[in-house]
Amino acid sequence: MTQQIIILCIAAFAAGFIDAIVGGGGLIQTPATLITLPQYPVATLLGTTKIPSFTGTSIAAYQYAKRIQLKWKLLAIMCGIALIAAWSGSYCVSLVSNRFMKPIIFGMLILVAIYTYSKKNFGTADAKSIDTKKEIVYGALFAVAIGFYDGFIGPGAGSFLVVFFISILGYDFLKASAHAKFVNLATNTGSILFFAKSGHILYQFALPMAA
Repeated sequence: MTQQIIILCIAAFAAGFIDAIVGGGGLIQTPATLITLPQYPVATLLGTTKIPSFTGTSIAAYQYAKRIQLKWKLLAIMCGIALIAAWSGSYCVSLVSNRFMKPIIFGMLILVAIYTYSKKNFGTADAKSIDTKKEIVYGALFAVAIGFYDGFIGPGAGSFLVVFFISILGYDFLKASAHAKFVNLATNTGSILFFAKSGHILYQFALPMAA
């Protein structure tokens, strides 16, 4: 068990570092957990990774909030929707068998990794000007999709959020990353609420990884 904790803590450290900058730390943390602890249900492993994800994202969000001017109304709407959607996604993954979920997760990991690392113009989109109403509508719709995705699968959600804020809302990279962290924090919270209540968190691994 000690060896497993060490491996997962190294993965969590790398994931936290990458996630704080651009998102996508789950591309490291999730496969490491699935490979290191193959005997557990996928829902339990996903629930376990949400604790370190929440810790790292909350610290990054706090640092961004001190330095970046945030659109709190937009964030409040997106975070509320994303939290509920993530809870729903986590509930759904708890109903699915390992035989079905593991190929899906590993397939998504490959696709997300290819997309993330092949996007050479990441963060260099031209600035856009979108009125507040459209911004809220787009944000609410995307919050439903990304919330459910993060609750059901997870890896890449932070990167997708950054891409959304840059390409759809026209934010610069730093502002997009800051807003993405708060929505990602909400999706992690929604998943944790479900997984903790249903007993799908291995705290003996989750807490060292979070630290």
